Amino acid sequence: MNDVQNRRDHRKIEINKVGVKRIRYPITVLDKAKGFQHTVASVNLFVDLPHRFKGTHMSRFVEILNKYKGDIAIKNFSKILAEMKKRLKAKTAHLEVEFPYFIEKEAPVTKAKSLMEYICRFCGSSNDKEDFYVGIVVPITTVCPCSKEISQFGAHNQRAIVTVNLRFKKFIWIEDIIQLVEECASCDLYSILKRPDEKFVTEKAYQNPMFVEDVVREIARRLEKDPNITWFTVESENLESIHNHSAYAYVERKPPSPSNLKSSMKNSEKTPKSQKTLKKGLGEGAKEAS
Repeated sequence: MNDVQNRRDHRKIEINKVGVKRIRYPITVLDKAKGFQHTVASVNLFVDLPHRFKGTHMSRFVEILNKYKGDIAIKNFSKILAEMKKRLKAKTAHLEVEFPYFIEKEAPVTKAKSLMEYICRFCGSSNDKEDFYVGIVVPITTVCPCSKEISQFGAHNQRAIVTVNLRFKKFIWIEDIIQLVEECASCDLYSILKRPDEKFVTEKAYQNPMFVEDVVREIARRLEKDPNITWFTVESENLESIHNHSAYAYVERKPPSPSNLKSSMKNSEKTPKSQKTLKKGLGEGAKEAS
């Protein structure tokens, strides 16, 4: 059968990224409170395409993903990226895994329990060097300091979306980064709030006003103190309640200097002592959700 993709293309234009996007796939990740949790990821796989080839072989991306269907974990990113480059005859490869992560939270007064959703990303790439970082999206509440100071009553407040991207040396809990971000907000969010809880969070936020600039600076200040973190970006978007636009701030610290992925992944995959018996998940591998 003719291999159309391998036919020569005469336009002499290389393609930086070609592949498949948004493949829904079950994975399992470590959960600090419960050991592990099942979730469903959206997976992207890309390689470069030399100018001489007409197209890539899309089915091979899915074949590679299926080969690791029981083990889509950080420790295997290097293997998956290497196989993508080999099978697709590419110089570069990219693997992105985005998934919802849920944490059970108690309302501050009534202690009513509910699940909060956070979006997490594992992103790896391989060319001459290999790179990996984790991204976490955390929704928070902010109250405007200026509005509070100049107003006789109240102050405008809004939900904000904070995104943190991290490179690190050793294992790091998703929950710890989420907690750090929420501690830098006027107040964190909850899925369930009864009236006593609503009173509490409203007053807490009012007593702790934060500009969007304050949020990213405070998160950056805390991240800079952690020697385990080698690089990070922090961005916050305030979904303004009194404007038809958003307020935005961004901080990047410690220029990216990707180390060998195999070494860094080995360190990040060391399961914490409290989880020595846990063999599946973010730290030791991921199994297909049943």
